[in-house]
Amino acid sequence: MLEIKQLSVAIDGMEILQGINLDIGTGETHVLFGPNGSGKTTLLMAIMGFPRYQVTKGSILFKGKDITKLPVDERARLGIGMSFQRPPVVRGVKTRDMLDASMGDRGDKVTIDKLAERANMTELLDREINYGFSGGEIKRSELMQLLAQRPELTLFDEPESGVDLVNIALIGDLINELLDKNCHIRTRKCMGLIITHTGHILDYVNARTGYVMLDGRIGCAGDPHEILATIREKGYEECVKCLAGSVPSA
Repeated sequence: MLEIKQLSVAIDGMEILQGINLDIGTGETHVLFGPNGSGKTTLLMAIMGFPRYQVTKGSILFKGKDITKLPVDERARLGIGMSFQRPPVVRGVKTRDMLDASMGDRGDKVTIDKLAERANMTELLDREINYGFSGGEIKRSELMQLLAQRPELTLFDEPESGVDLVNIALIGDLINELLDKNCHIRTRKCMGLIITHTGHILDYVNARTGYVMLDGRIGCAGDPHEILATIREKGYEECVKCLAGSVPSA
């Protein structure tokens, strides 16, 4: 469903990502670890198609279609959505109106109200998007909008960031709903790529494959819980050693 081949990405002429290869199959959830500044968010932004993130080499394919040069809106229409780490405040637009626009013909007042109830957002529906919201409310608002959109591929940039212990279980439930986790694995159609620093989200959302990104490259792939345990015990320094050892000498 998602194929990234030898992807290199630059911002303002500076190369951030180098030769990224990554595949996510239908119904799969993958997770990406890495220290600050390693390029994780850049990868998500490049997949989503934001123009500042210039693809200099390689390609991005979604459902067999090369989307490397498509604008953001066309990627969204194809079924890609994103939950941002720091979503913007949108003055003058009510949250309810955004849900209505996202649902299109599928939306009505009853459906929107039920969706808001699931996300514990009923009292905030008629507020401007994210204006005066707490960290947990912003995350729930983002996920509620994505549930209205129903993308086939969702990109999550640190979904547990700024979320307290009371909210994180609900955040996990909403992500699981987005990713069809309530369906049998063979019937799931939705995919996810999750960036996480702490790994707390893995207590609530199962992932099939984990990766470590360092200095704009993916250093390893494997069981996400094993990777997280290594990072917690030995830090990213162990990952740096592993990556250095995998690079052939000149």
